[in-house]
Amino acid sequence: MRQLRENKISVFYQTENVQLLLGDTFALLKKLRPESIDVIFADPPYFLSNDGITCRSGKMVSVNKAAWDKVENAESLLADKHKFNRRWIRLCKRVLKPNGTIWISGTFHNIFSIGMALEQEGFRIINNITWQKTNPPPNLACRCFTHSTETIIWACKADKKAKYLFNYEQMKKSNAGKQMKDVWTGSLTKPSEKKFGKHPTQKPEYLLERILQASTQSGYIVLDPFCGSGTTGVEALRNGCSFIGIDNVEEYLEITQRRLDKELESLF
Repeated sequence: MRQLRENKISVFYQTENVQLLLGDTFALLKKLRPESIDVIFADPPYFLSNDGITCRSGKMVSVNKAAWDKVENAESLLADKHKFNRRWIRLCKRVLKPNGTIWISGTFHNIFSIGMALEQEGFRIINNITWQKTNPPPNLACRCFTHSTETIIWACKADKKAKYLFNYEQMKKSNAGKQMKDVWTGSLTKPSEKKFGKHPTQKPEYLLERILQASTQSGYIVLDPFCGSGTTGVEALRNGCSFIGIDNVEEYLEITQRRLDKELESLF
């Protein structure tokens, strides 16, 4: 990943095909070379930390994740959230290759803003994936339907010349020879995937496995600007890709490093 080292970015952790960067996502995205990334997966803050309650492992717990998921001024939440989304998506577009694609995960709390921000910043939406969870937390309030899905938007640059990669035959093969649909069903993250440390919004490995198998090939560079505990990086390595992860919490990058070290050990 020589093209990224030329910018003299201070790295938290680095191997031949991995770079973990600690710091502000906006500042670090500006330091990456333009059009140097093949695929981006992002799981940005949902802004759910509002002192409410939820259920986890049969216990009533706070919905608060951390300071990065909290908005101080509730009255300006909508405007601030959309401004935040447009800003990081704009920076991602700058580093994405002309034929690259971006995947963004979210709930109804932020996904509609993200969809609009993508179109406003010059992207075209390819697919709207519904991830249906087989074991969602129960609805404690009993005042609405149980929230059991998340949305994953897949998009490319809104350029008619853009030719993004879609491994259609591989997806069909993994779906018993049938075209894969845009509703994916599976469980929440397994405890075994959290043995190196926990992150409040960690995605299951099978989800990133499918995303990267659908849109990457060996040698691609995959970026996660909110990498959390590093599931994107684990699956990038398994698919023969290089990985760049950004996070502003050192504890999470330490978890990512431990997971990637284990993965590199098993691969090489």
